Amino acid sequence: MYLHLGQDIVVRSRDVIGIFDIENTSISKITREFLTFQEQHTKVVSVSYELPKSFVVCQEETGTTVYISQISCSTLKKRSGYIDEIAL
Repeated sequence: MYLHLGQDIVVRSRDVIGIFDIENTSISKITREFLTFQEQHTKVVSVSYELPKSFVVCQEETGTTVYISQISCSTLKKRSGYIDEIAL
C-alpha cells in the first residue's frame, strides 16, 4: 500500500516510521535538533512550497528520508488506511 504525501510524492506505507504535526512537535528542542540533523546528514524532501503542516519520517532502502508536507496529520492518517487510534 502507498501513502500520497502531496504533489507527486508517494511512499510505501511500510516505510513510514511516523507522521508528526510540525507545529506541535517543533516546540520540543529535541525535535528541532532531529530535523536540523536530518537536514545536514540525510535526505529532507519538501513536498510543497505551501505552509508545512506535518513531516513524515520514512526508512527506505537508501536510508532515512524526512518528507515535509502541507497535508495535515489527520488527513495523512486517513490516507494511510490505519483504523487504530494513534497519538498524532
